[in-house]
Amino acid sequence: MSKLLLNLRNVPEDEADDVRALLDAQEIAYYETRPSLWGVSAGGIWVTEDAAFAAARHAMDDYQQQRSARVRAEYAAAKQAGTAETFVTLLRADPVRVVMSVLGILFALGLVTIPFFLLRR
Repeated sequence: MSKLLLNLRNVPEDEADDVRALLDAQEIAYYETRPSLWGVSAGGIWVTEDAAFAAARHAMDDYQQQRSARVRAEYAAAKQAGTAETFVTLLRADPVRVVMSVLGILFALGLVTIPFFLLRR
């Protein structure tokens, strides 16, 4: 029976490509499901054989540790160089999106606090 190795929800394409290459290099049989049209399912990478799943999981764990260390080092270097994304750089790059997000958050907070103010009497 097939087992899910990687859910592709919010996974960058380069990471999914790396996982596919990892499975190909280890000669582990897998298949991939695509996201549904309505966004119910995000798709995934599935290992077809139960016996190979433990090896795939171990290889995946090693890959994720290496990727985590690499991405953290890249972020630290960008932060040190002053090129890391901050709220101010995001605001300068896309002010409409930032303002709309803040307004949405304030609106949601307002809706949540309405019962408190109405029941306070």
